[in-house]
Amino acid sequence: MKRIMLTVAYDGTNYHGWQIQKNGETIEGILNRCLSELLQEKIEVIGASRTDSGVHALGNVAVFDTDRRIPAEKFPYALNARLPEDVKIQDAREVAPDFHPRHCESRKTYEYRIYNAPFPMPVKRLYSYFSYTPYNIEAMREAAAYFVGIHDFKSFCSADTQVESTVRQVDEVLVEKQEDEIVIRVTGRGFLYNMVRIMVGTLMEVGRGHRLPEEIPQILEAKERKAAGPTAPACGLTLIKYEFL
Repeated sequence: MKRIMLTVAYDGTNYHGWQIQKNGETIEGILNRCLSELLQEKIEVIGASRTDSGVHALGNVAVFDTDRRIPAEKFPYALNARLPEDVKIQDAREVAPDFHPRHCESRKTYEYRIYNAPFPMPVKRLYSYFSYTPYNIEAMREAAAYFVGIHDFKSFCSADTQVESTVRQVDEVLVEKQEDEIVIRVTGRGFLYNMVRIMVGTLMEVGRGHRLPEEIPQILEAKERKAAGPTAPACGLTLIKYEFL
């Protein structure tokens, strides 16, 4: 028995997130099905990040166990021939039999894109959130700095999130203007359900002048979901990078 680690890229537009759901197709479900067909044995992958419905990824990570002798480096070729065009393997390698992607020290980087122009751009509609409202980028940067560090992010996760602790470490939050897009890049050691999208929704309120940057510490201290801003739409969010430390 050996354990293989896959790096998976996908356009999440047509999927109900990573984790298997009863009401629709998921990335995990497709990988399980294609691997099981390829290897002629039941395969159930373990994903590193359970991205939400509609969220994209350039490099999510999954592992699976197999008795087959196919070399790890052959899996991208064999799987990509079976996978749909919006899900593709970028890399595969053998790892230790006890390696678990969610039980080791890691760092994730998410990127959220806001297409900020007078009118929507059709070719950007699947990978950015459209908003014609003017934004104060400097105010957003000032607010973003308050997220960096170890904090209780209970105000920045879905109210029904069930976890042992809502304390998380955020290493960096960058806000940049790239032509007609505002790009918010968040790097951290782990994220709560909808955490990045609620952070973005709150930063957008700051950018529109509906909140002050210095309100962020008060929102963190409140530990109440209703204290923070709205959850930004999923289409603008992409998991850019997953690093094991």
